[in-house]
Amino acid sequence: MIKRIIVLSIWGLCTSLGFSQESSLTLEACITLAIENNLDLKSAELRKKSSKINYKQSVNELLPNLNANYNLGVNDGRSIDPFTNSYINRELTFSNFGMDLRFTVFNGFRVLNSIKQSKFNMKAAEMEEEEAKQNLILDVTIGYILILNSRDRVALLKVRLKTTEAQLKRLETNYNEGVGNPADYTDMKGQYALDQIAIIDAENNFKSAVLDFTRLLNLEDQSEKQFNNISGLINSEKYQLSANDVYHDALQNLATFKSRQLRIDAANKGIKVARANYLPEVSIFGQLNTNYSSLAETFTETGSSIIETGDFVSINNQDYPVLQNKAEFEGHKINYMDQFDNNLNTVVGVSVQMPLFNGFRARNNVKLQKIQLEETELELKNTKLLFKQSIQQAHNNMEAAFNKYHVLLDQLSVFEESYRINEVRFNNGVSNIVNYIVSKNNMDDARLNLSRARYEYLLRVKVLDFYRGIY
Repeated sequence: MIKRIIVLSIWGLCTSLGFSQESSLTLEACITLAIENNLDLKSAELRKKSSKINYKQSVNELLPNLNANYNLGVNDGRSIDPFTNSYINRELTFSNFGMDLRFTVFNGFRVLNSIKQSKFNMKAAEMEEEEAKQNLILDVTIGYILILNSRDRVALLKVRLKTTEAQLKRLETNYNEGVGNPADYTDMKGQYALDQIAIIDAENNFKSAVLDFTRLLNLEDQSEKQFNNISGLINSEKYQLSANDVYHDALQNLATFKSRQLRIDAANKGIKVARANYLPEVSIFGQLNTNYSSLAETFTETGSSIIETGDFVSINNQDYPVLQNKAEFEGHKINYMDQFDNNLNTVVGVSVQMPLFNGFRARNNVKLQKIQLEETELELKNTKLLFKQSIQQAHNNMEAAFNKYHVLLDQLSVFEESYRINEVRFNNGVSNIVNYIVSKNNMDDARLNLSRARYEYLLRVKVLDFYRGIY
C-alpha cells in the first residue's frame, strides 16, 4: 500500500530534507560562524585586549619618568626680573625651560608585584575569552540539535497527515456513495484538522528555533537555511564514562576553572601590592632648568668722563668741587639662545618618602585585597560545586534518555503492530473509527517520542563531552 510505503520511509524523509541546497549548514560550519560573529564573544575579546594593554602599562612602570616644560609669556607691572632677581615695574617678556627625571629605585616591590598581578589578570582574561568560546560552542550545539529535533517533528507530523489524508479520501468516497457510517468520515475530517494544527504549531516552533539560532550566530542573512543531520544520534551502547570521570576531565580542560584560579593568583599579588604602601619609597631625581628675560643686557665700556660728585673740599678756606672719573658703557640685549645657555643649571639627588600615618589607608587597602582574595576563592569553590551538580544531573539525564529510547523502540514496535491490525479491521468494516484513530495516534505519538528521545540523548552526550573539553 502507498500508505505503508510512506510509513516505512519516514526515517529516510527525516534525514534527506533539503540537503541538496547549497545553503545547507553543518554543525561545524555553524560553530565557525558563531565564533566569527557572536557579539558576546567579541566583547570577551575586547576585554582580553584591554588586559594586555594593562599588563604592558604595568611593565612600563619600571621605566623612569622624564618630563619637560616650556613657558613663554609677557609680564606687565611690578614683578621680579628673572635675570637680575630685582623688582621692576615695567613690561618684560620671559621664558623658561625645564626637564625633570625621576627613577624609582625601591617601593616595596609594588611595581614588580603589580606586573605579576597584571600578568595573571591578562591570562585570566584569555581564559575567560576561551570560556566564552566554549560556552558559545555548547549553545550552538544545543540550538542546532533543537532545530533538528523541531524539523524532524515537522516531517513526522507531515507523514502522519498523509496517512490521515489517505484514509480521509477513502472514507469520502464511501460517504459520497452512502456506504458505511457517515460519522466515520466526519470524525476523520476532525482528525485531519487536528493533524494540520499540529503541523502549524510544529512549524512555528521550528521557525522560532531557527530565529533564536540565527541570533546566536549574529547572521544578517535571514533567508531560510537547511541544516545537515548529525551522525550517530544514538549508540547501541550507553555512554561509558561516569559522572566523576567527566568532572575530573572538566577540572583539567575547561577554561572556566583555569580563569577562576588565575583570578585567585592575581588577588594574591594584589595583597602584596597593597602591603607595599607600608614601606618607604626611594627615588633618584634630576632636574635641568634655564630661563630668558627680555630685559637682560650686557654692557661694553666705550670711554670715560670726569664729572662732579657734588662733594667739596676746603683748602685755605676755599671750597673746591670733588671730581670723579666715570666709565661709560653701552648696553646690548642678550639673545634668546645665549640666555638659555648661560642660565643653565642642573640638580641631582635622592628622594626618600616614608609613610608615617595616612589615615589607616594602607591597612584598609590590605584588608580589602584580602576580602577580594576570599571572594575569588569562594567563586572557584562555587563554580566547582555547580559544575559537579550539573555534570551529575546531565549524566542522570543521559542515562534516562538512553533507557527511554530503548523502551520507546519496543513501544513503537507494538503500537505499529496494533495499528496494522486495526487498520486492516477498520478497512474491512470489522473495527470502528475510534479504535482506528486511537491506535493511529498511539503509533504516531510513539514515533514523535522516539525522535525526541534520540535528540535528547544526543544533547546529553554533547553536554557531557563539553564538560570533558570535547566540542
